[in-house]
Amino acid sequence: QVQLVESGGGLVQAGGSLRLSCAASGIIFSQYNIGWYRQAPGKQREMVARISNIGGTTYADSVRGRFTISRDNDKNTALLQMDALKSEDTAVYYCRAARVYEYWGQGTQVTVSS
Repeated sequence: QVQLVESGGGLVQAGGSLRLSCAASGIIFSQYNIGWYRQAPGKQREMVARISNIGGTTYADSVRGRFTISRDNDKNTALLQMDALKSEDTAVYYCRAARVYEYWGQGTQVTVSS
């Protein structure tokens, strides 16, 4: 059974930092492309950052330079370091693992107060 479990969300003031973690089980983690997505109330889910199985990274324009995605294949974990947070970063953040099939976590709430 595949599970992706996000953690690390919470309430933070604008300008602060959070680090999200995605712990995977039931897949050969190193073979999967991993992405962080977010969905704010009333908006569509959007890609925030992705890291390929060989470590290449992609960022949304809105977070480039502030967020950093990384992975630790030995720990089956992906991280999203979020710095210089803005109120518009408030959303539920989801982890996605994709190869032939895709899997999603349940999400973690990030709230940035201005």
